Amino acid sequence: MKEEKGSPMKKTGLSAVAGLRAAGVACGLKKTGRPDLALVVSDAPAAVAATFTLNRVQAAPVQVSKRHLRGGRFSAVVLNSGNANACTGRQGLADAEATAQEVARLLGRPVGEVFVASTGVIGRRLEMAAIRKGIAAAVPRLSAAGGPAAARAIMTTDTIAKEAAVSFPMGTRRVTVGGMAKGSGMIAPQMATMLAVIATDAAVAARTLQRLLRAAVAQSFNCITVDGDTSTNDMVLCFATGAAGAPRLTRGTAPFRRFEQALGDVCLRLAKLIAWDGEGATKLAEIRIQGARTAREARLAATAVATSPLVKTTLFGEDANWGRIMAALGRSGAAFDPERVDILVDDVSIVRRSQSLGPEAETAANRRLTRREFSITARLNAGRATARLWTTDLSEAYVRINAGYRT
Repeated sequence: MKEEKGSPMKKTGLSAVAGLRAAGVACGLKKTGRPDLALVVSDAPAAVAATFTLNRVQAAPVQVSKRHLRGGRFSAVVLNSGNANACTGRQGLADAEATAQEVARLLGRPVGEVFVASTGVIGRRLEMAAIRKGIAAAVPRLSAAGGPAAARAIMTTDTIAKEAAVSFPMGTRRVTVGGMAKGSGMIAPQMATMLAVIATDAAVAARTLQRLLRAAVAQSFNCITVDGDTSTNDMVLCFATGAAGAPRLTRGTAPFRRFEQALGDVCLRLAKLIAWDGEGATKLAEIRIQGARTAREARLAATAVATSPLVKTTLFGEDANWGRIMAALGRSGAAFDPERVDILVDDVSIVRRSQSLGPEAETAANRRLTRREFSITARLNAGRATARLWTTDLSEAYVRINAGYRT
């Protein structure tokens, strides 16, 4: 995947951030025996922020973590894969709370500072004996270099571990933002259909961090889609250890703006990795809408194109069937003149003023569609608003993966 602008670290992900330790272990939740429990711990209580799924059906760990967020302080997060602990009733809530309590007990931290996250099959109770075993195994393995192990332990249908980090100078100190994420299926822009843990060694107040995280999520995790489904377990957790030793960030200053950019860069890198690794995906397409009347209408148009099964299968077939894009734009709810639309694949114009530019243009566009990554631009010529989303193609492999998800 192409890199975004920033200063990548030699150490990446959570391991690039000072003041935290992480671990990933196998506790038996996955039939494959692969790692399935991650633990991330701040050496000292940290400021915390989070965003959660907008799905009305919310998993037990989401409900518990939302309650713990009110305290504004973070000590640890425990994440398991292989079981979502969703639609499990009161017992599921009790299991999520018991998971947090076990981590708090072993670390000697307040339970209200321990967050929980789960991903996997919906509707099955957690195997609490396995969870307790995993936590007990993870605590002694906590290490400043444990980020990669934690990133592997939260994978489900992911084919790659997803990590990113960016740093920048702040006076005589160097501040870092790093994170990990998982996600491959059930990806749609409704908060973010995945799990992500992002950390920084900057000193940031919890309320300020919450505002910055929401803005970063809006431009990254909320701009990706693989299949249009929003999970019951979405969570993006962000905490600030302050371990870099730099002064507390103050709004309106140059360091504050650099931190805002770094947080946005890390979120976008992780989000694009999720889209790039979409279940069964062979293409990653950036959908660009230009010239919409309003930002809302630009977003509506981008979402209609990015989530259209017909557009996505066209991408898989490497066929510049622009009529499907026009149809998606037309049903999006955006207002525009149907006779004034331009469409491009990368730098190749295939439609001008809603008319085909002919077979040669489409042939050139088809060559662009053979690439792993490309852009599709629709100019509505109705205003100045823009939007961009990232989407994947839809292949037979997506159906096979999800048809056999529980088996």
